[in-house]
Amino acid sequence: MIIDVKELTKISDFDGVDEALLQMKLDAIEELVRAYTNNNFQNRKIRFSAPSNANRIDGWCEYIREGDTIQITDSINDGLYVVKKMKRVGHTIELDKELFDAPYNLITKVQYPASFKEGVINLMMWDVQNREKVGIQSETLSRHSVTYFQQDASNQLMGYPITLLGFLKPYIKARF
Repeated sequence: MIIDVKELTKISDFDGVDEALLQMKLDAIEELVRAYTNNNFQNRKIRFSAPSNANRIDGWCEYIREGDTIQITDSINDGLYVVKKMKRVGHTIELDKELFDAPYNLITKVQYPASFKEGVINLMMWDVQNREKVGIQSETLSRHSVTYFQQDASNQLMGYPITLLGFLKPYIKARF
């Protein structure tokens, strides 16, 4: 998770917006960012394997904390998860989503750069404030006049204005 919904709702632009909707939009933006940059932002120094049972990992890593994002690979449970609770007694990690029982899961901590938080907040603000006005370049109220601008690859990317996605450029990895 790049930013917690509770932290996002402290910003006045998100007053009155449903937290479930914000979480869904944040998850979508996280997937878009990872796909666009071809970067999974894994910290491969913080990696371990463990079996899974229900919504928990039966294993432990001292470098993972509650609220951290982890990625499970090499398993039927492949995907991104958020650590909800860690129990030192019994060495278990509870996650935000249900897992299939699997004898082996490769768990890696996901860490996003600090600059991502501001960039994602800007994307979320644009989404909440301007998504319904997509395509309108100018609008006049007296005698009602609306001008639409051209939406093509030169001024938008992944449904967002290209200027808002500049923070991703340093993190793009080559695709082979």
